[in-house]
Amino acid sequence: MLGFFRRLSPIPLPSRSRLRAESAAVVYAIGDIHGCYDLLLELIERIREDAKHITGRRFLVTLGDYVDRGPRSAQVLDWLCGPAPEGFDRVSLAGNHEAMMLEFLANPASSSPWLEFGGMDTLNSYGVDVPRFVRARRQDRLAILRASIPVAHVNLLTHLPSLLELPEVVFVHAGLRPGVEIAGQVDEDLLWIREPFLSTPVEHSSLVVHGHTPASEPVVASGRICVDTGAFATGVLTAVRLVGLGPPTFIATRARL
Repeated sequence: MLGFFRRLSPIPLPSRSRLRAESAAVVYAIGDIHGCYDLLLELIERIREDAKHITGRRFLVTLGDYVDRGPRSAQVLDWLCGPAPEGFDRVSLAGNHEAMMLEFLANPASSSPWLEFGGMDTLNSYGVDVPRFVRARRQDRLAILRASIPVAHVNLLTHLPSLLELPEVVFVHAGLRPGVEIAGQVDEDLLWIREPFLSTPVEHSSLVVHGHTPASEPVVASGRICVDTGAFATGVLTAVRLVGLGPPTFIATRARL
């Protein structure tokens, strides 16, 4: 299904920016949110509490996949459009679900795989009557989308960067193509890749922090950390905390068994 969606989409995606920043005192990177707005708010409060005694620059990085599957995608995008939590520099990266949503907004075919890939949940979060929407003519579907989805949300989806590079750490939604330098990475891989990234030891000198591939708990592997804990299915939204060259620690919305 993933490959089908990428191959057959007629809508060219915008070339996304790549960001670089200086080191920070602490970085918190949050895994795939997928419309779980209540879990996001809970995790942010836990991060605030954790960071309150840390001085210096504090980064909050969200790793993409804000929409689909969970019940409150529209509210998550509202939060991303608003101010960052006080005391934090926030960087929000693009995920493959944001790319799919953008493609659908430009060409809302009733047969789009996105609708079965979590898009119906996203449309529901905007108050769209999905069965009526699917039955409507294309021009009416476009009108419903324009009336339901704020321009600010579309602008956000369009301009999310695909990569953040800090000294010794790279943040990205899905991963990196093995054997390709950072400058040569393409958005298709940054937003979609699994293999061969997951099974190949990272060759870059930087640690790669990513989401996209859910697991029951964070994955710490050779040169990479994955913090997608399948929040929409498990109720566990997870962040990794990185401080200097120290070991990673994790903060989640509930205690692990």
